[in-house]
Amino acid sequence: MNNPKVKEPWVMVTGVSSGIGENLTQYLLNAGYKVVGTARTLTAMDNLAQQNFYPLALELADEESVSRAAAAALEWCDGDLFCLINNAAYAQPGAVEDLTRRELEQQFAVNVFGTHQLSALLLPALRRGGGGRLINISSILGLVVFPWQGAYNASKFALEGLTDTLRLELAGSGVHVSTIEPGPIRSSFRHRALDEFRRGIDVGASRHADSYARVSAYYAATEHPTPFTAAPDAVWKRVQHALHSSRPQSHYLVTFPAYALAFLRRLLPIRGMDALLRKLGSMR
Repeated sequence: MNNPKVKEPWVMVTGVSSGIGENLTQYLLNAGYKVVGTARTLTAMDNLAQQNFYPLALELADEESVSRAAAAALEWCDGDLFCLINNAAYAQPGAVEDLTRRELEQQFAVNVFGTHQLSALLLPALRRGGGGRLINISSILGLVVFPWQGAYNASKFALEGLTDTLRLELAGSGVHVSTIEPGPIRSSFRHRALDEFRRGIDVGASRHADSYARVSAYYAATEHPTPFTAAPDAVWKRVQHALHSSRPQSHYLVTFPAYALAFLRRLLPIRGMDALLRKLGSMR
């Protein structure tokens, strides 16, 4: 580590059982950090069992679970936390008109409300050392939208808004706030999305049934079907900069599709961008 301000290099990462979270945790441990990692069950983190890894069961949709996890993390690090990385999230696919209120509330409970609660509880510890970091893993779908992803799009747009506001409010506090916006990353994220889709959407009753066949095929594919899909290591490179830089960026794009869509969002008129996003969405 190259940050001389770090006295007790404790980092908390949510959603570490696989994919981006697991990859970040392994890199952090190799770099000498003490990592509090969370997943919905303790057994989901057995693959990370080693020195300096402290597992916590956390269900972000449960207010009491978030409070317990925050208290346990603060006890372990003695109230001196260097960084919180909010990574845990899931996607609830389905056309907006087919989403029930319950499905939309659950999406926000995990991706937004639980993340906000955990951040608020840990901010005093991040401020304590005068140089803490808050890193939220968002998505390119927090900047542009794909059809059939309304719940996830909305939750990531909300997370972007909260994170940007926090960055303004924490100016001068010593806490640096960054948002990571990945495009397609190889992980098991799509597999849970397929489970949520099958559980939450009544395909037979929907006028979108034909489109849903493509949606299911996309999420069921063994290999990630999106071109330029990156390994989780690509996210670590941005997180590493956000951790070590004296002037971390407010936003970090990850993968070529993320850069391309962010650029086209500024370049194209709304109708042109809509046409592109509909076309991209039809491939799913």
